[in-house]
Amino acid sequence: MSSEAHGDHGGHGDQVEAHGSFRGYLTGFLLSVVLTAIPFWLVMNNVLDNKQATALVIMAFAVVQIVVHMVFFLHMNGRSEGGWTMLALIFTIILVVIALTGSLWVMYHLNTNMMPGHDMSQMP
Repeated sequence: MSSEAHGDHGGHGDQVEAHGSFRGYLTGFLLSVVLTAIPFWLVMNNVLDNKQATALVIMAFAVVQIVVHMVFFLHMNGRSEGGWTMLALIFTIILVVIALTGSLWVMYHLNTNMMPGHDMSQMP
């Protein structure tokens, strides 16, 4: 019986690419350092005066860093495992977005509708 009948396809063309290289890991590491250093610099030097803008920029850098980690360290792409890995990732992202959005919506409306408006200066 040939080795291909047992799932061994002989060549290692896809496997060498799937496991990455030193250059790929180094690129991912350098991108991760830069994507960490820029938000740190933004906060430490108070570059943006608006706190909300700073928070949004930091979250954008965090999203980019997640993508860098998935591509360079987890080797996720559309070809890995016939695309099922990417489909599972998309499904997970949708569930997390729904859960976070719903939680924030509930907390916002509870804060708006349930908390009484106290004016502490009127207290005796």
